[in-house]
Amino acid sequence: MVFPRPIRAVVFDMDGLLVDTEVLIRDLMVEIAPRYGAELPEHVFQQMVGLPNEASDAVARAHFGPDFPLEQMYGEVAARIHAACEVGVALKAGVVELLDHLDAARLPRAICTSSSHAAVQRTLGPSGILPRFDVIVAAGDYARGKPNADPFLAAASWLGVAPGDCLALEDSHNGVRAAHAAGMMTVMVPDLLVATDEMRAKCLAIAESLHHVLDLIEAHAGL
Repeated sequence: MVFPRPIRAVVFDMDGLLVDTEVLIRDLMVEIAPRYGAELPEHVFQQMVGLPNEASDAVARAHFGPDFPLEQMYGEVAARIHAACEVGVALKAGVVELLDHLDAARLPRAICTSSSHAAVQRTLGPSGILPRFDVIVAAGDYARGKPNADPFLAAASWLGVAPGDCLALEDSHNGVRAAHAAGMMTVMVPDLLVATDEMRAKCLAIAESLHHVLDLIEAHAGL
């Protein structure tokens, strides 16, 4: 696979792409929901992945019903997530090696997430990798969240690189839709969601891991 243009910058999603939080959030919600008299099926959680909070909440409310104490459940989930982040949530395989390559190639990079800035600091702070990113685009920095293009267009603008010259790395369907809508060269690295025909049509490649992404970038640079 050859990228159609030189890569001038790389834009990373966070949850499920840089750090193994999507599985943590899912498992906690599945564990805690029955305490409030309900179940959270996998297919419902998958609809929530990659969405801004308001849109994700709408999916949850549609499933649980208007009388379900969603905020109370979310508070319990958040407390458990915060405790896990204090200990340190595992980075996904290949993160450090990919960042090392981007350092050597002097390629700027951004985080582009539906999470808040506070969540970014809490989730990635203990890992020590945050200073390795030039830009962090988070909730509140754009008008419309994923699957709209706004988050990725903001990242490109802040990096000072045309969207079409950016490589976007995403694990969620809504993230892929957003990056593709922004005109970025998009690669999906599946986490909880499998690559569908729609994802394959919107992506230049489906990578098995960030190690695979690094292989693709190095092969392109070698050409």
